[in-house]
Amino acid sequence: MDRVTEAHINLGALRDNARLAGSLAPGSRLLAVVKANAYGHGAREVAHALHGIADAFAVARIDEARSLRRAGIAAPIVLLSTLPDAAQLVECARERLDIVVHEATTLRRIAAQPLPRPIGVWLKIDTGMHRLGIPPEAAPAAFATLSALAWVSQVTLMSHFASADDEHSAATDAQLACFDACTEGLDAPVSLANSAAILCRPDSHREWIRPGIMLYGANPLPDRQPLRPVMTLCSNLLAVREIEAGASVGYNGSWTSARRALIGTVAAGYGDGYPRHAPSGTPVLVNGQRVPLVGRVSMDMITVDLSDQPAAAAGDPVELWGAALPVEEIARCAGTISYELLTRVTERPRRIYRDR
Repeated sequence: MDRVTEAHINLGALRDNARLAGSLAPGSRLLAVVKANAYGHGAREVAHALHGIADAFAVARIDEARSLRRAGIAAPIVLLSTLPDAAQLVECARERLDIVVHEATTLRRIAAQPLPRPIGVWLKIDTGMHRLGIPPEAAPAAFATLSALAWVSQVTLMSHFASADDEHSAATDAQLACFDACTEGLDAPVSLANSAAILCRPDSHREWIRPGIMLYGANPLPDRQPLRPVMTLCSNLLAVREIEAGASVGYNGSWTSARRALIGTVAAGYGDGYPRHAPSGTPVLVNGQRVPLVGRVSMDMITVDLSDQPAAAAGDPVELWGAALPVEEIARCAGTISYELLTRVTERPRRIYRDR
Protein backbone atom coordinates (compact mmCIF):
# COMPACT_ATOMS: atom_id res chain seq x y z
CA MET A 1 0.00 0.00 0.00
CA ASP A 2 1.32 3.42 -0.94
CA ARG A 3 2.01 5.92 1.79
CA VAL A 4 -0.65 8.67 1.62
CA THR A 5 -0.44 11.95 3.50
CA GLU A 6 -2.51 14.78 2.07
CA ALA A 7 -3.56 18.30 2.94
CA HIS A 8 -7.14 18.82 1.83
CA ILE A 9 -7.82 22.54 1.29
CA ASN A 10 -11.47 23.64 1.41
CA LEU A 11 -11.62 26.82 -0.68
CA GLY A 12 -15.30 27.24 0.12
CA ALA A 13 -14.45 27.48 3.81
CA LEU A 14 -11.70 29.98 2.97
CA ARG A 15 -14.18 32.20 1.15
CA ASP A 16 -16.70 31.92 3.97
CA ASN A 17 -14.08 33.06 6.48
CA ALA A 18 -13.12 35.99 4.27
CA ARG A 19 -16.75 37.02 3.87
CA LEU A 20 -17.20 36.83 7.63
CA ALA A 21 -14.22 39.17 8.11
CA GLY A 22 -15.76 41.56 5.63
CA SER A 23 -19.16 41.42 7.31
CA LEU A 24 -17.61 42.38 10.65
CA ALA A 25 -16.05 45.47 9.09
CA PRO A 26 -18.55 46.47 6.39
CA GLY A 27 -16.97 49.87 5.84
CA SER A 28 -13.47 48.48 5.30
CA ARG A 29 -11.58 47.05 2.39
CA LEU A 30 -9.99 43.64 2.84
CA LEU A 31 -6.23 43.04 2.60
CA ALA A 32 -5.89 39.25 2.65
CA VAL A 33 -2.60 38.07 4.14
CA VAL A 34 -1.15 35.26 2.03
CA LYS A 35 2.48 35.31 3.19
CA ALA A 36 4.32 32.05 3.93
CA ASN A 37 2.52 30.32 1.06
CA ALA A 38 -0.83 31.44 2.47
CA TYR A 39 0.02 29.96 5.87
CA GLY A 40 0.84 26.67 4.18
CA HIS A 41 -2.35 26.52 2.10
CA GLY A 42 -0.93 27.54 -1.29
CA ALA A 43 -0.70 31.27 -2.02
CA ARG A 44 -1.59 31.12 -5.70
CA GLU A 45 -4.61 28.92 -5.16
CA VAL A 46 -5.79 30.98 -2.20
CA ALA A 47 -5.41 34.27 -4.05
CA HIS A 48 -7.36 32.96 -7.03
CA ALA A 49 -10.08 31.63 -4.71
CA LEU A 50 -10.44 35.04 -3.04
CA HIS A 51 -10.88 36.90 -6.33
CA GLY A 52 -13.79 39.27 -5.93
CA ILE A 53 -13.70 39.05 -2.12
CA ALA A 54 -10.25 40.40 -1.23
CA ASP A 55 -9.40 43.92 -2.40
CA ALA A 56 -5.65 43.30 -2.14
CA PHE A 57 -3.13 40.72 -0.93
CA ALA A 58 -0.24 40.99 1.51
CA VAL A 59 3.00 39.02 1.40
CA ALA A 60 6.24 39.25 3.34
CA ARG A 61 8.82 39.05 0.55
CA ILE A 62 9.23 40.18 -3.02
CA ASP A 63 9.63 36.63 -4.36
CA GLU A 64 6.18 35.81 -2.96
CA ALA A 65 4.77 38.79 -4.87
CA ARG A 66 6.53 37.72 -8.07
CA SER A 67 4.98 34.28 -7.80
CA LEU A 68 1.48 35.75 -7.48
CA ARG A 69 1.99 38.03 -10.46
CA ARG A 70 3.27 35.10 -12.55
CA ALA A 71 0.15 33.20 -11.55
CA GLY A 72 -2.02 35.94 -13.01
CA ILE A 73 -3.00 37.72 -9.81
CA ALA A 74 -3.74 41.30 -10.91
CA ALA A 75 -5.03 42.72 -7.60
CA PRO A 76 -2.84 45.08 -5.55
CA ILE A 77 -0.09 43.32 -3.58
CA VAL A 78 1.53 44.81 -0.48
CA LEU A 79 5.06 43.84 0.63
CA LEU A 80 4.84 43.84 4.42
CA SER A 81 8.40 43.50 5.65
CA THR A 82 10.86 44.08 2.84
CA LEU A 83 13.81 46.47 2.75
CA PRO A 84 13.91 47.10 -1.03
CA ASP A 85 17.08 48.31 -2.67
CA ALA A 86 17.05 50.69 -5.65
CA ALA A 87 16.60 47.93 -8.24
CA GLN A 88 13.80 46.32 -6.25
CA LEU A 89 11.99 49.66 -5.98
CA VAL A 90 11.98 49.85 -9.77
CA GLU A 91 10.71 46.27 -9.94
CA CYS A 92 7.95 47.10 -7.45
CA ALA A 93 6.84 49.94 -9.70
CA ARG A 94 6.88 47.75 -12.80
CA GLU A 95 5.03 44.92 -11.07
CA ARG A 96 2.56 47.32 -9.42
CA LEU A 97 3.57 46.29 -5.90
CA ASP A 98 2.91 48.48 -2.87
CA ILE A 99 5.69 48.73 -0.32
CA VAL A 100 5.68 49.24 3.43
CA VAL A 101 8.05 51.97 4.64
CA HIS A 102 8.98 51.11 8.21
CA GLU A 103 12.37 52.78 8.67
CA ALA A 104 14.38 55.78 7.54
CA THR A 105 16.59 54.06 4.96
CA THR A 106 13.70 53.08 2.70
CA LEU A 107 12.09 56.47 3.19
CA ARG A 108 15.25 58.21 1.98
CA ARG A 109 15.71 55.71 -0.85
CA ILE A 110 12.24 56.17 -2.29
CA ALA A 111 12.45 59.95 -1.89
CA ALA A 112 15.69 60.04 -3.88
CA GLN A 113 14.72 57.74 -6.72
CA PRO A 114 12.03 58.66 -9.26
CA LEU A 115 10.17 55.54 -10.38
CA PRO A 116 8.83 54.57 -13.82
CA ARG A 117 5.32 54.17 -12.45
CA PRO A 118 3.68 55.49 -9.26
CA ILE A 119 3.43 53.03 -6.40
CA GLY A 120 1.41 52.85 -3.23
CA VAL A 121 3.26 53.24 0.05
CA TRP A 122 2.07 52.00 3.43
CA LEU A 123 3.73 53.98 6.20
CA LYS A 124 4.16 51.78 9.25
CA ILE A 125 4.28 53.43 12.67
CA ASP A 126 5.63 51.69 15.76
CA THR A 127 2.93 52.25 18.38
CA GLY A 128 4.18 49.66 20.86
CA MET A 129 5.06 46.40 19.08
CA HIS A 130 8.71 47.58 18.88
CA ARG A 131 9.52 45.34 15.97
CA LEU A 132 9.12 47.41 12.79
CA GLY A 133 7.89 50.94 12.26
CA ILE A 134 9.00 54.55 12.39
CA PRO A 135 8.74 56.37 15.74
CA PRO A 136 5.35 58.03 16.31
CA GLU A 137 6.89 61.48 16.50
CA ALA A 138 8.40 60.99 13.02
CA ALA A 139 5.08 60.10 11.38
CA PRO A 140 3.92 63.58 10.27
CA ALA A 141 7.23 64.44 8.58
CA ALA A 142 7.49 61.01 6.90
CA PHE A 143 3.92 61.32 5.67
CA ALA A 144 4.62 64.79 4.26
CA THR A 145 7.75 63.55 2.46
CA LEU A 146 5.94 60.63 0.83
CA SER A 147 2.84 62.63 -0.06
CA ALA A 148 4.95 65.16 -1.94
CA LEU A 149 6.51 62.57 -4.28
CA ALA A 150 5.05 62.37 -7.78
CA TRP A 151 5.89 58.65 -7.92
CA VAL A 152 3.88 57.80 -4.80
CA SER A 153 0.24 57.27 -5.76
CA GLN A 154 -1.21 56.81 -2.27
CA VAL A 155 0.06 56.81 1.30
CA THR A 156 -1.73 54.48 3.71
CA LEU A 157 -1.00 54.67 7.43
CA MET A 158 -0.65 51.45 9.38
CA SER A 159 0.49 49.87 12.63
CA HIS A 160 0.47 46.40 14.16
CA PHE A 161 -1.06 45.31 17.47
CA ALA A 162 1.02 43.29 19.91
CA SER A 163 -1.81 41.91 22.09
CA ALA A 164 -5.07 42.04 20.13
CA ASP A 165 -5.69 38.37 20.92
CA ASP A 166 -5.96 39.32 24.61
CA GLU A 167 -9.29 41.10 24.85
CA HIS A 168 -8.51 42.32 28.36
CA SER A 169 -5.08 43.78 27.60
CA ALA A 170 -4.73 47.54 27.94
CA ALA A 171 -1.91 47.44 25.37
CA THR A 172 -4.28 47.66 22.40
CA ASP A 173 -6.00 50.72 23.88
CA ALA A 174 -2.60 52.33 24.37
CA GLN A 175 -1.52 51.54 20.81
CA LEU A 176 -4.74 52.94 19.36
CA ALA A 177 -4.36 56.13 21.40
CA CYS A 178 -0.75 56.49 20.29
CA PHE A 179 -1.64 55.96 16.64
CA ASP A 180 -4.53 58.42 16.69
CA ALA A 181 -2.43 61.06 18.42
CA CYS A 182 0.53 60.89 16.05
CA THR A 183 -1.61 60.78 12.90
CA GLU A 184 -4.11 63.46 13.86
CA GLY A 185 -4.75 65.71 10.88
CA LEU A 186 -3.13 63.37 8.34
CA ASP A 187 -5.53 62.73 5.47
CA ALA A 188 -4.91 59.10 4.55
CA PRO A 189 -6.56 55.68 4.72
CA VAL A 190 -5.60 53.58 7.75
CA SER A 191 -4.95 49.87 8.34
CA LEU A 192 -4.70 48.54 11.90
CA ALA A 193 -6.85 45.46 12.48
CA ASN A 194 -5.35 41.97 12.27
CA SER A 195 -7.53 38.87 12.68
CA ALA A 196 -8.03 39.21 16.43
CA ALA A 197 -8.83 42.91 16.19
CA ILE A 198 -11.29 42.25 13.37
CA LEU A 199 -13.13 39.92 15.74
CA CYS A 200 -13.15 42.08 18.86
CA ARG A 201 -12.06 45.68 18.19
CA PRO A 202 -14.44 47.42 15.78
CA ASP A 203 -12.84 50.74 16.76
CA SER A 204 -9.71 49.57 14.92
CA HIS A 205 -11.29 48.55 11.63
CA ARG A 206 -10.77 51.84 9.76
CA GLU A 207 -10.38 51.81 5.96
CA TRP A 208 -8.47 48.51 5.64
CA ILE A 209 -8.59 45.28 7.64
CA ARG A 210 -5.82 42.66 7.41
CA PRO A 211 -7.19 39.15 8.09
CA GLY A 212 -4.52 36.49 8.24
CA ILE A 213 -4.95 33.40 10.42
CA MET A 214 -8.75 33.76 10.53
CA LEU A 215 -8.94 33.26 6.76
CA TYR A 216 -7.62 29.75 7.27
CA GLY A 217 -10.11 28.86 10.00
CA ALA A 218 -7.80 29.02 13.01
CA ASN A 219 -9.43 31.33 15.52
CA PRO A 220 -7.29 33.66 17.69
CA LEU A 221 -10.43 34.25 19.80
CA PRO A 222 -12.31 30.93 19.81
CA ASP A 223 -15.15 32.30 21.95
CA ARG A 224 -15.98 34.83 19.25
CA GLN A 225 -17.24 34.20 15.73
CA PRO A 226 -17.09 30.58 14.49
CA LEU A 227 -14.67 29.98 11.63
CA ARG A 228 -14.47 27.09 9.19
CA PRO A 229 -11.18 25.14 9.16
CA VAL A 230 -9.65 25.24 5.69
CA MET A 231 -6.91 22.60 5.91
CA THR A 232 -7.47 18.99 6.90
CA LEU A 233 -4.18 17.13 7.24
CA CYS A 234 -4.91 13.46 6.79
CA SER A 235 -3.20 10.14 6.27
CA ASN A 236 -3.84 6.44 6.81
CA LEU A 237 -2.81 3.53 8.99
CA LEU A 238 0.23 1.67 7.69
CA ALA A 239 0.05 -1.18 10.17
CA VAL A 240 -1.74 -2.45 13.27
CA ARG A 241 -0.09 -4.75 15.80
CA GLU A 242 -0.57 -6.01 19.35
CA ILE A 243 1.99 -5.44 22.07
CA GLU A 244 2.20 -6.88 25.56
CA ALA A 245 1.95 -4.90 28.79
CA GLY A 246 5.35 -3.40 29.58
CA ALA A 247 6.37 -3.10 25.92
CA SER A 248 7.70 0.26 24.70
CA VAL A 249 6.94 2.00 21.42
CA GLY A 250 9.13 4.22 19.24
CA TYR A 251 12.55 5.83 19.62
CA ASN A 252 14.17 5.58 23.06
CA GLY A 253 11.13 3.76 24.43
CA SER A 254 9.63 7.01 25.65
CA TRP A 255 6.17 5.44 26.05
CA THR A 256 5.53 2.08 27.70
CA SER A 257 2.14 0.41 27.65
CA ALA A 258 0.59 -0.42 31.01
CA ARG A 259 -1.65 -3.04 29.37
CA ARG A 260 -1.86 -5.32 26.39
CA ALA A 261 -2.48 -2.81 23.61
CA LEU A 262 -3.28 -2.46 19.94
CA ILE A 263 -0.83 -0.06 18.28
CA GLY A 264 -1.43 1.65 14.96
CA THR A 265 1.34 3.14 12.86
CA VAL A 266 0.25 6.22 10.89
CA ALA A 267 1.93 7.32 7.67
CA ALA A 268 2.78 10.87 8.77
CA GLY A 269 5.57 12.50 10.74
CA TYR A 270 7.61 15.64 11.12
CA GLY A 271 8.76 15.21 7.52
CA ASP A 272 5.21 16.12 6.59
CA GLY A 273 4.93 18.95 9.10
CA TYR A 274 3.40 17.14 12.05
CA PRO A 275 4.99 18.62 15.20
CA ARG A 276 7.87 16.51 16.48
CA HIS A 277 7.28 17.67 20.06
CA ALA A 278 3.64 16.55 20.20
CA PRO A 279 3.54 14.46 23.40
CA SER A 280 1.90 11.14 24.07
CA GLY A 281 -1.79 11.73 24.58
CA THR A 282 -2.15 14.23 21.73
CA PRO A 283 -5.44 13.36 20.00
CA VAL A 284 -5.54 11.80 16.54
CA LEU A 285 -8.69 10.76 14.69
CA VAL A 286 -8.79 7.23 13.32
CA ASN A 287 -12.01 6.31 11.54
CA GLY A 288 -13.46 9.51 12.96
CA GLN A 289 -12.76 8.52 16.58
CA ARG A 290 -10.18 10.03 18.93
CA VAL A 291 -7.20 7.93 19.89
CA PRO A 292 -4.05 9.05 21.71
CA LEU A 293 -0.65 9.52 20.13
CA VAL A 294 1.90 7.29 21.89
CA GLY A 295 5.68 7.42 21.68
CA ARG A 296 7.85 9.91 19.83
CA VAL A 297 6.95 11.46 16.51
CA SER A 298 9.44 10.35 13.87
CA MET A 299 10.13 11.69 10.39
CA ASP A 300 7.71 9.48 8.50
CA MET A 301 5.48 7.91 11.13
CA ILE A 302 3.59 8.34 14.36
CA THR A 303 2.05 5.64 16.53
CA VAL A 304 -1.34 5.67 18.24
CA ASP A 305 -3.08 3.46 20.81
CA LEU A 306 -5.97 1.69 19.05
CA SER A 307 -6.97 -0.48 21.99
CA ASP A 308 -10.47 1.03 21.97
CA GLN A 309 -10.76 0.40 18.22
CA PRO A 310 -10.15 -3.34 17.89
CA ALA A 311 -11.53 -3.43 14.32
CA ALA A 312 -9.03 -0.84 13.00
CA ALA A 313 -6.92 -2.07 10.09
CA ALA A 314 -4.14 -0.96 7.77
CA GLY A 315 -5.44 1.56 5.26
CA ASP A 316 -8.01 3.12 7.60
CA PRO A 317 -8.30 6.93 7.39
CA VAL A 318 -6.55 9.21 9.86
CA GLU A 319 -7.11 12.92 10.52
CA LEU A 320 -4.23 14.76 12.16
CA TRP A 321 -6.07 18.08 12.32
CA GLY A 322 -8.81 19.77 10.38
CA ALA A 323 -12.58 19.91 10.15
CA ALA A 324 -13.15 17.46 13.01
CA LEU A 325 -10.01 18.04 15.08
CA PRO A 326 -9.05 21.72 15.55
CA VAL A 327 -5.48 22.61 14.68
CA GLU A 328 -5.48 24.90 17.72
CA GLU A 329 -5.91 21.84 19.97
CA ILE A 330 -2.94 20.06 18.43
CA ALA A 331 -0.89 23.25 18.73
CA ARG A 332 -1.69 23.52 22.45
CA CYS A 333 -0.64 19.91 22.99
CA ALA A 334 2.66 20.58 21.19
CA GLY A 335 3.31 23.81 23.07
CA THR A 336 3.03 26.05 20.03
CA ILE A 337 0.46 27.97 17.98
CA SER A 338 -1.67 27.11 14.98
CA TYR A 339 0.31 29.54 12.79
CA GLU A 340 3.44 27.40 13.18
CA LEU A 341 1.72 24.10 12.48
CA LEU A 342 0.03 25.36 9.32
CA THR A 343 3.08 27.08 7.89
CA ARG A 344 5.30 24.07 8.62
CA VAL A 345 3.31 21.62 6.51
CA THR A 346 5.96 20.59 3.99
CA GLU A 347 5.72 20.05 0.26
CA ARG A 348 5.56 16.29 0.75
CA PRO A 349 1.83 16.08 1.53
CA ARG A 350 -0.10 16.54 -1.68
CA ARG A 351 -2.50 19.50 -1.49
CA ILE A 352 -5.93 18.70 -2.81
CA TYR A 353 -8.24 21.64 -3.45
CA ARG A 354 -12.01 21.51 -3.37
CA ASP A 355 -14.77 24.09 -3.22
CA ARG A 356 -16.79 22.56 -0.38
